[in-house]
Amino acid sequence: MATDVPVRPANAFDGPPVPFRPALPDRGRVAVRLRRLIGVVEDVLDYVPEERPRYTRYGVVVLNTALLAGLSMAVALSTYRSQLPIPVVVTVALVWCGVILALDSWLVSTTQGVPPGRLLRTVLPRLVISLLLSISIAEPLLFQLFDKEIHQQIAVGNDEKVKHYEGMLVRCNPKSGDVDTGAACHDYQLNVRNSPAQLARSVADNTTATAAMQTRVDKINKTLNSKWAIANRECDRSKWIWVTPTAARTTETCENAKSDAKAYRTSSRLDYYQGQLRKLTTTVISLSAQQDKASASYGPALQRGVATAVDKRRSELADDGLITRAHALEAVAWDDWFAALIFVVVHLLLLGIDSMPVLAKLMSGSTTYDALLITRFTASRRIHGDDIEVQKTCAEMEHEVLSHRVRLETTEHMQSLEHEYRLLRAERSLKLRAELDRRAAALLRERG
Repeated sequence: MATDVPVRPANAFDGPPVPFRPALPDRGRVAVRLRRLIGVVEDVLDYVPEERPRYTRYGVVVLNTALLAGLSMAVALSTYRSQLPIPVVVTVALVWCGVILALDSWLVSTTQGVPPGRLLRTVLPRLVISLLLSISIAEPLLFQLFDKEIHQQIAVGNDEKVKHYEGMLVRCNPKSGDVDTGAACHDYQLNVRNSPAQLARSVADNTTATAAMQTRVDKINKTLNSKWAIANRECDRSKWIWVTPTAARTTETCENAKSDAKAYRTSSRLDYYQGQLRKLTTTVISLSAQQDKASASYGPALQRGVATAVDKRRSELADDGLITRAHALEAVAWDDWFAALIFVVVHLLLLGIDSMPVLAKLMSGSTTYDALLITRFTASRRIHGDDIEVQKTCAEMEHEVLSHRVRLETTEHMQSLEHEYRLLRAERSLKLRAELDRRAAALLRERG
């Protein structure tokens, strides 16, 4: 039987040889795109194909965190802003998913190719950013997990607040109508019209004002009566001045006394004060009648006012916004030790899941792919430096050639200028000599 087993499989060496390093490129589109999310360089990873599954799952972690962020945003918007249309919620959730995906991709890609000695200090700042992002992702999901308990706590807390508010309203607004104006009742005072205490104070105030006005009017009348008494005494028949046995007139003192009495009546404003006294008296009578009626109608009016204020307070507390839910979750979490334990465990679990892109890098440490990437970075820097040196040398040589060309052109141009200058001097000399010859010939002709 053993002799029937072939020494090697058939066609074992048929076909082109498969390279050991670098490996053939990965043809899986999904895996490549997942690794592309975290900035993996595929041609470097081809030298360590054993790490392809690690970085593929790494990309899955980043993608899952972004999807979880989008779900968290959708849950938050549908819970806290239930009036928003579904397309708006979906759009905002997708945008938030894209933002978290971009941030996590950047956080992960910047940790690749970091030397082992610098990995911790490179990852820690990114871990802080990742934790901040994870808090914004985890809190809406945490609220949704404890939704029932949060609503129960909010309902209980609102009932206690409403009962306390109603008790303070009853305490600060007694049926007697004497509202408590102390600091503790500053926010619990009701403005109920025609309260017995207010009407009693109004009656007392108007009665005091009526008495004061009556005293003033009596004083003015007393003075006025005194002046008229003087005028009547001075104008008595016994003090008339008889002009004739049948005709007489009053004295000047009589006329002055009557004028003084009339002037005092005008200056003292007796008629005005009497009118005010009548108004005050009528007001006191009206308020006294209202006070008698208010004793029976104030109680129901006060109850209606308290009920209206309590309903308004209950409607204000009906809005369970983010801050209200946070306080309710805190009360639920620290109600007893077991609830606190569940809260802490679930919270840490969500934070760990949301921070996993950076935590995974911190836990996995530096890989062979990182070492190869560091080598490529070093080679790239060296090649770039060599390329810069070559460019510098070429630039210097070109500069020398250009300088030599400029010097040659300058020399040639200078020689050309000197030649033109000599030609011009020669032309001027010829012209000068010709002019001298012409003048000499002219002088010779003049002399004979």
